[in-house]
Amino acid sequence: MRIKLKLTVFFCMLLITGLACETLSPNEDATSESRTLEPATQTEEVTPESTSLFEDDFSNQNSGWPVTNDASGFNGYNQGNYRIFVTQPNLVLWATPGQNFTNVSIEVQTTKLGGDDDNQFGVICRHTDLNNLYAIMISSDGYYGFFKKINNSDLTLIGSEQMNISDAINQGDAANQLRVDCIGIDLALYVNDTLVDQVQDSDLTSGDIGLIAGTFDIPGTDIQFDNFVVTNP
Repeated sequence: MRIKLKLTVFFCMLLITGLACETLSPNEDATSESRTLEPATQTEEVTPESTSLFEDDFSNQNSGWPVTNDASGFNGYNQGNYRIFVTQPNLVLWATPGQNFTNVSIEVQTTKLGGDDDNQFGVICRHTDLNNLYAIMISSDGYYGFFKKINNSDLTLIGSEQMNISDAINQGDAANQLRVDCIGIDLALYVNDTLVDQVQDSDLTSGDIGLIAGTFDIPGTDIQFDNFVVTNP
């Protein structure tokens, strides 16, 4: 069986489209033998609940996400969802809502509307400007990767020389629930409630969150996003 390698060279034609790309037993005191010992009071350990930092079901077209439509593709609101449609080969488009966070857990539901399964799409965190961000992506043929863009470099993989395959990813047109944790230097990817992988990187510490999708050799990647939720981890 042939294993297809997805290399970062495919990002050499990265295009930025204006606002579309800009716009994480107690110790007893036993000093007296005649002392009556009281039963120890048991204290339950309480785990703090996650607090929602930002949510969007994309039903309000004025919720802050950019809308663009040009030769590179379309990104914007679409029938109660957010859609990124990439019409050029070897290209990624992304969108951010203008937020700023340090440590976050990001969840979103994704569905492929069209295009080849040899694609890429996912979540952005710590987007400080157009040239500095983390992008954690999967593909419709079952691959995933952690990427970063630093100081105007191309998107490059973190912790691997190629995208790796995972059985947790639903292939084809099936929906995939993504969760990305950006906590300190740790980046983690969950797909459909399964921890797929985690890496470490210290280049970026805070920034915006967002959505991203792209093509390889075949244009036409068309991804729908819904129920975008950011919480403190």
